[in-house]
Amino acid sequence: MVSDPTPSCEFVADVLAGRTRAVARLMTRAEAGTDECRPAMAEIYRHTGRAHVVGITGVPGCGKSSLVTAVTQAIRAEGRTVGVVAVDPSSPFTGGAILGDRIRMGDLVGDPGVFIRSMASRGALGGLARATLDAVDLLDAAGFDIVLIETVGVGQDEVDIVRVADTTVVVSAPGLGDDIQAIKAGVLEIADLHVVSKADRPDANKTVTELKQMLMLGLRDAASWRVPVIATSAETGEGIAELLAAIDKHRTHLSTDGNLADRKRRSAEARTLKIAEDLVRRHYAARRDAATDALIDQVSNRKLDPHSAARQLLGTLNSEITS
Repeated sequence: MVSDPTPSCEFVADVLAGRTRAVARLMTRAEAGTDECRPAMAEIYRHTGRAHVVGITGVPGCGKSSLVTAVTQAIRAEGRTVGVVAVDPSSPFTGGAILGDRIRMGDLVGDPGVFIRSMASRGALGGLARATLDAVDLLDAAGFDIVLIETVGVGQDEVDIVRVADTTVVVSAPGLGDDIQAIKAGVLEIADLHVVSKADRPDANKTVTELKQMLMLGLRDAASWRVPVIATSAETGEGIAELLAAIDKHRTHLSTDGNLADRKRRSAEARTLKIAEDLVRRHYAARRDAATDALIDQVSNRKLDPHSAARQLLGTLNSEITS
């Protein structure tokens, strides 16, 4: 691949003007993780906060991609624009996304009001790729009304989405071997909206009933928002309009009771801490030297305890990262 010699900062104005080619180019640089694009992304971040960010999560095979396609089509029918960030598992050979949502969401290709980006997880836990939120920032700054994040579908670790999305949709499907997959995945309580996909199947009503019963047991603080359970079918279109209405209703609820600002702040905190952790890990991996090995040897030989060693290591890394 031939690298693009254009400085990243020169893309900012085009991104803010909604030019998708600039969005795609800067998104590629952000995903590469180089420092060269950070000034541009810092400027982009100042223009975010307007889009409604919706996370769609659930175990593999529950129909997330089909649901995202159907919801996107419904949003477009209302004249609103949509950005989709679909996080896929990584190829062990190339590190790229192996499922290819651009193919799975082929019905959306060619619509200028839709931008789709498949993003490889590259081993990141929690269902999100490391550059997911950079991609969301770019779509937000480019003026897309709603940004949908489809997580990788990793099961028990897939809870990061609740820390970054304004509205979290948990998708379950009947007949996957568990009565309610969300319970096994540990994500039942994070949902703002529960969706039972493939509602045209005869056992869908059973899953809807079980989810409602679990919610009545108080696994989630009821507070002022009552979590709905919506049966949908991407095949027939059943429940899609109801789901979109519920997403909009939840955003209105957040805006009127003040929780939206709280969620944005929690998202900012979680994101900042995550970046700090990644910086430390990457810097540690890049600077393994004799001094570091000697420190680890002292821990291994019981001459130094791990806590003290960690403090010494952090002190060294901190001075180097911030210098």
